[in-house]
Amino acid sequence: MTRKRLIHAINDALVEEMERDERVILIGEDVGASIFGDTRGLLARFGPDRVRDMPISEALMSGMAVGASAAGYRVVCHLMYANFIYTAFDAIANQAARLRLMTNGQIRLPVVFMAAGGGGRSNAGQHSDYPHMPVASLGGVYVATPSCSADAKGLLKTAIRTDDPVFFLQPTSRGGEMGDIPDGEHIVPLVSAKVLRSGDDVTIVAVGAMVRVASRAAEALAEDGISVEIVDPRTSYPLDQDTIIGSVRKTGRLVIVDEARSAGSIANQVAALVAEKAFSSLKAPIVPVTTRDLAIAYAPPLEKAMIPDADRVVDAVRMTLREIAP
Repeated sequence: MTRKRLIHAINDALVEEMERDERVILIGEDVGASIFGDTRGLLARFGPDRVRDMPISEALMSGMAVGASAAGYRVVCHLMYANFIYTAFDAIANQAARLRLMTNGQIRLPVVFMAAGGGGRSNAGQHSDYPHMPVASLGGVYVATPSCSADAKGLLKTAIRTDDPVFFLQPTSRGGEMGDIPDGEHIVPLVSAKVLRSGDDVTIVAVGAMVRVASRAAEALAEDGISVEIVDPRTSYPLDQDTIIGSVRKTGRLVIVDEARSAGSIANQVAALVAEKAFSSLKAPIVPVTTRDLAIAYAPPLEKAMIPDADRVVDAVRMTLREIAP
């Protein structure tokens, strides 16, 4: 095992895949300067033909990424902050997600759109969204949401090798956290949820940075003898339905924790899935814990009040155990 920060795990994945396949290219905002640290050293190592700083125009970048991938390159398009996907959305939604179907499979699009999302850093409303579900709703783009260093490396390597578009959303608040990464070749398949903690009383499905929040809640609940099972979907689209359903059938209770806003949260999709396929196993109402339906505040106390924390998750679990509606 090697212990590295999540952003350094992403850097390792990029280096390994660019060395493995000369068709892999990286374009994006400040990928040479590497403000986040995840692309540090790549320009010097691979040169400007394969690592290119782009003008600050997400529409241009995403369109160029789609065209280059259709022409045979494996493109990693770094958008920096996840909010910037909104201005890149035309090429992603109308081209990347559609062209394989519209060309009857004649065009493959091995393109990864990557960005950092979520709050906790006082980056304010235009830099703090976690917009995995708007991309998931397109139906033609994989959405990878790693929560730790090992998954960040393994999922990104898989994404780069995939012949279809992938949105790789790294949680901003976990970029500097350390984590163990297996030595040697490390690949994590898409659509492979992981049970991070086994339990019997309640299932918590947690995405991205919310895995840490769920883990803290589980530790607090364990002191009172409450056994929590934590499932990390790892991909928001498509969901690994079997792992989630299997866990809910085991525990009979479900709490869903997502940093996205309530109206556009994965909680809605997971709740509908469980209601359809495991309703008879439920002993209590499903309880979502999400970010408030507002733009993320800049002020740290306000931002903290908006984003799910361990106390809110603990309260949600206790609610399911009382078997009362939220």
